Amino acid sequence: MGKKVAYAGMMIALAFVFGYIENVAIRDVFIPGIKIGLANIVVIVALWKFGNKMAFTVSIIRVVLSGATYGNAYSFVYSVSGGMCALILMIVLKKYTNFSVKGVSVAGAVAHNVAQLLVAVILLGNKWLFVSYLPLLLISGVIMGLVTGVIGTAVMKRMIFSERL
Repeated sequence: MGKKVAYAGMMIALAFVFGYIENVAIRDVFIPGIKIGLANIVVIVALWKFGNKMAFTVSIIRVVLSGATYGNAYSFVYSVSGGMCALILMIVLKKYTNFSVKGVSVAGAVAHNVAQLLVAVILLGNKWLFVSYLPLLLISGVIMGLVTGVIGTAVMKRMIFSERL
């Protein structure tokens, strides 16, 4: 039990730091609203190495901490909707398909983008936002999801522990 809590704490901290770095340092490098998803690397590793519960814990606590630290109510709603939709889809795909880590990561990134775009459409009341921004978010979701999936796969191959908690 103590080992599991320690791993969870480490992964939450790492996901939080990756999210912070991405939010602060990489914010204006890309098109607004498009991010690499560095924190998702940790969620992917948690999902594959420690299971659904750990991935959910890491994801939700990171979103809450990030929202409380450097976000606002709107960013929190976007993060929760995107993060939970992505995680649910990733859990389902991992369990019921033969998708690789990369494939699950791509699907999660696309789901994250689509969920956040739907929330934006609802909050802003502008359906044209969906039509105009969806193609760009689908492309970026595939690319960024592949990047995080490749990095997540490489991390898992190099992890010094392999037991499932």
